[in-house]
Amino acid sequence: MSPTLLILAAGIGSRFGGLKQAEGVGPSGEAILDYSIYDAIRAGFKKVVFVIRKDILEDMKRIFFDKWSDKIDIDFVFQEVNSLPGSYKAPADRTKPWGTGHAIWVAREKVREPFCVINADDFYGKKSYELAAGFLGNMDNLLQSRYALIGYILKNTLSEHGYVSRAECLTDDEGKLKSITERLKIKRNGDIVIFQDENGSIRELDENAVVSMNFWGFMPSLFNYLEEGLLEFLKDNSTSPKSEFLLPNVIDRLIKSGEVEIPVLPTEAKWFGMTYQEDREMVRLRLKDLVDQGIYPSPIWG
Repeated sequence: MSPTLLILAAGIGSRFGGLKQAEGVGPSGEAILDYSIYDAIRAGFKKVVFVIRKDILEDMKRIFFDKWSDKIDIDFVFQEVNSLPGSYKAPADRTKPWGTGHAIWVAREKVREPFCVINADDFYGKKSYELAAGFLGNMDNLLQSRYALIGYILKNTLSEHGYVSRAECLTDDEGKLKSITERLKIKRNGDIVIFQDENGSIRELDENAVVSMNFWGFMPSLFNYLEEGLLEFLKDNSTSPKSEFLLPNVIDRLIKSGEVEIPVLPTEAKWFGMTYQEDREMVRLRLKDLVDQGIYPSPIWG
């Protein structure tokens, strides 16, 4: 059974400004997302499902769907604020999406096979897709409903131009995920890396910590866990204009309860992406270098 790639592309991109998922930064005007699709295809993925907003559908069709639909199956689903289980409705002043857990949950009718989740604006590299495809293609992992996380080193995932958010991961001696905790407002401060905790205090974070870049390998059983967690979340937060149902919180509960086992598949790869407008030139140069080395063709969809 070939895996599906689920791309979270509904984010507004408020820090970057504009539709950063479609920003042309490759030598032939490719977006980071084009490289993700290319890497997934050569790793053996057969379908891509985009999680998007209705207002960007026509742009996404023009910029991505038309280029790739003859090379891989393309589908999409909308993440809207009123896409909620049961009788729940979003408050009238809610404009912000409900978070990563909700973004994956809305794709439950489109994804029936093992799947990976990625962000649309992050460059992960060829090796990550190969690791994920190998894991998801293992029948034992499917039968036992194991999940996987591609784990990055924190210092390889920072932006030079401002704060980032990362989920810190702790593993046991066998490399299985023991806990995952969202860390906000992370940045380098001289020789150390700092973040802001839930009380607003500034604390130090180990630059060699393993973090999630939201590159996960999942089995379809995840959707049941997400629905249970989303219903529980909405009991207390359905009237909130900003609260988010975050994937790391769901995963942390599952591993601590022993319901799932999640090996962390480590990588030394250096992430890059466009969190801020100032990141654009760095991304452009990195992609040009990869093309010059012959790792990617240009144009990539040719």
